[in-house]
Amino acid sequence: MTSSRSETAYQRAVAAFKNPTLDLLHRRYAPFVVSVLSVMFTAERPTVPISDAHVEVGTFVEELRAAGYDLDERTLPNGTGRDICRSWARVGWLVPQITDGVELYRLSAQAVGALEVAGRAGGGRAKVSRSRVRTLLESVEQLTQSAETDPALRLARLRDERAALDAEIALIEAAGDELDPIDDDQLLEDTENVLHLSRELPADFVRVAESINAMQRDVIAELRRDERPAGEVLREYLHRGEHVMEATPEGRAFAGALKLIGDPEHIDHLTDQLQALLGKSFAHLMTPEQRGELRAIAKRVEQGVQEVLQAQRRASHVITTQVRTHDPIRDREVDELLRSVMSGLQAWVPDSRAGDRIDPLRSLPTAGVRHLRQTVSDPRPPTAPAPLRDPGEQAEFVDADTRAWGGPNYAELEAYLAGLEAESFDLAAAFAGIGDAETRRPADLLGLLEIAHRNGLVESAEVSVVEALRPDGTARRFAFGAVTARTLKVESHD
Repeated sequence: MTSSRSETAYQRAVAAFKNPTLDLLHRRYAPFVVSVLSVMFTAERPTVPISDAHVEVGTFVEELRAAGYDLDERTLPNGTGRDICRSWARVGWLVPQITDGVELYRLSAQAVGALEVAGRAGGGRAKVSRSRVRTLLESVEQLTQSAETDPALRLARLRDERAALDAEIALIEAAGDELDPIDDDQLLEDTENVLHLSRELPADFVRVAESINAMQRDVIAELRRDERPAGEVLREYLHRGEHVMEATPEGRAFAGALKLIGDPEHIDHLTDQLQALLGKSFAHLMTPEQRGELRAIAKRVEQGVQEVLQAQRRASHVITTQVRTHDPIRDREVDELLRSVMSGLQAWVPDSRAGDRIDPLRSLPTAGVRHLRQTVSDPRPPTAPAPLRDPGEQAEFVDADTRAWGGPNYAELEAYLAGLEAESFDLAAAFAGIGDAETRRPADLLGLLEIAHRNGLVESAEVSVVEALRPDGTARRFAFGAVTARTLKVESHD
C-alpha cells in the first residue's frame, strides 16, 4: 500500500521536528534560554566557568523579574541560577566539561544550531540578493566542473575562465585610476551573504567535537564490557579516529576547513582582510551587530578548529588512561556485586510493604586472621662476599685461544695513555702509535674512544682514518671525526 502525498509530507515534517535543534526551540522557556545563552556565550567567550554561569543566569532572571516579565508563568523559569543551568544541561542546551582542572559549560551542537535558527528568524527574512544568487550559481558551476569526466570539456571551461580573467585584467589596466568603484549597497549585500555563510560553521565544528566524544564513550564502554580483547578495541578506535573526518558530513566539512585555514598564517590573513573591510566606506551602512559579527568570523573559525583538536586530544588521553587502569577482574567483581544487589531488590520488593526497612551495611566484614608476621629477617649477608678470582690461567680451549676476539684491553690502553708526555693527544695518532698488535684491534679502538670520552674529548670537523689489525692478521680501516683528548694520569696506590 503506497502512502498519499499528504502522508508523505506529514511524515517528513514529523521527522524534521524530531531534530534535537527544533526540539530545543519548542521547549518551555525557549525565548528566555535563547536570550541568556546568546548573551553569555560569544566568539570571545566560547566556554564559561560553571560558578560564573550560575551567578550570571541568576542575575539575568532577577533583572527580568524586576522589569515585570514574570506575569506569565511560562515566561521565566523558577529556581536559582544553579537550578536553571542544571536543567539546561539535562535537556541538552549546555554540556559540562573539565579543562585544566576548571569546570566549564559550553554550548551543545543542538544549542548552537538553535541559536543560529533563532538569530536568523529574529534578524528578518533573508533577501534574494545578487550576492546570494551569485554564490548559488558559482557553487553549481563548481559542482558541474567537479562532476565532469570529459577532459575536453574541462579544458574548454578552464580556457573560457582564463579568457574572462584576461579580459578583466585588460579592462582594469585600460581604466587606470578612473576605475569605477562598486556600489556600497552591493558591497553590503555581499557582506550580509558572508555573514550568512559564517553562521553555519560553529554548529558544524561542535558536531564534529561531539562525534569524537561519542566515539570516546563507545570505546570506553567496549573496554568495560570486557567482551573483546583490549587490543582489538584499541585497533578499532585507531581506525575510527583515523577516518572520523570522513565518516560524517560534519567531519568532512571540518577536514575541508582545516585544509583551507589550518595554517595560523591563513587565520592571520583572514583577520587582516576582515579588518580592512571594516575600514571601507560601505562599512558605515552596517549595523553595530553586523560589524561585530564580521570582525569575529576569524576568531570563531579558529575556536572551532581548536575545539575539534582539543576533543581529539582529550579522547586520546581518556582512552589511554582507561587502558592503563583497566582491570577486567576488578570490573567483573563490581558488575557481579551490582547484579547481586539488583537481584536482592527484585526478590525483596514483591513481598515488602511501604513501611518495611532494611538495616544498612555500616561496615564491611573483616577477615579472621589469627596472626600476622611482625618481623622479617635481615636481607644483608653476614660477611662480605669473597673476591672474584681470575680463571684465565685455568681456561682450556678446544682449537685456539678465542680471547683475542673479545672486548677492549682496558688495562693495557690506560697504561699506554698514562705514559704519554703531552697534556693532550690526537686519538688517531695515539692509536697508530700502539706498538703491540694485540692492542691495535678494532675492539681496542672502541675502548680508546670510551676512555677518551670519560676523560674529556673535543671533536672537530676533520676526518681521521686509522688502520686496525684483527686477530687473524687482516687489516681494517676506520674513519671518524677527529678527536683530541686529555692525557690520562694514573695515580699510584701503594
